[in-house]
Amino acid sequence: MSAIRLLVLGAVRRRGRAHGYQVRSDLEFWGAHEWSNAKPGSIYHALKAMAGQDLLFAHDVAPSEAGGPPRTEYELTEAGDREYLRLLREALTSADQRTDVLTAGVGFIVDLPRAEAVALLKRRLAALEEWREDIRARWTPAEGEDWGHIGEVMGMWVQMADSGAEWTRGLIGRLEGGAYVMAGEGDQWEAGGPLV
Repeated sequence: MSAIRLLVLGAVRRRGRAHGYQVRSDLEFWGAHEWSNAKPGSIYHALKAMAGQDLLFAHDVAPSEAGGPPRTEYELTEAGDREYLRLLREALTSADQRTDVLTAGVGFIVDLPRAEAVALLKRRLAALEEWREDIRARWTPAEGEDWGHIGEVMGMWVQMADSGAEWTRGLIGRLEGGAYVMAGEGDQWEAGGPLV
């Protein structure tokens, strides 16, 4: 999965209706251009592509007062909202998700009800623990074997699984403890601020 689809759909959803510059500005404010592929060209391309896929509805609005072509404002369609929530759930569940996708998922986690977010993260935790055990079972040298530098790869994988599981447990605990305003609990975006 590419983070750009989740980021763009989430930014449009948050605003209700937005033109490309607003989406780009929000993503830059959130720092997404630093940790993902959310560069200006990819943002505008994603908006147009998803409008063509009926995930976004494109509204042409009046030209700017400074002249120039009419701006296009985008709004999620029902299919776009379903796709956004599907991508968000996948980003939070998968143990092998790229860091930018997981970061985008965590940035929009407040769009889910608390119980659902916790359940998704518990699925991620179980997948990480399963991955770690699979590494240990299949990719650990037998006693007396020396895999040389290749053994470092296995050690790195175990460390990644362990640190991912530790971080996920912490987030689950914070959510279960009432951290953040989640969907259905009030305006989860009221505080504004960065995405992450």
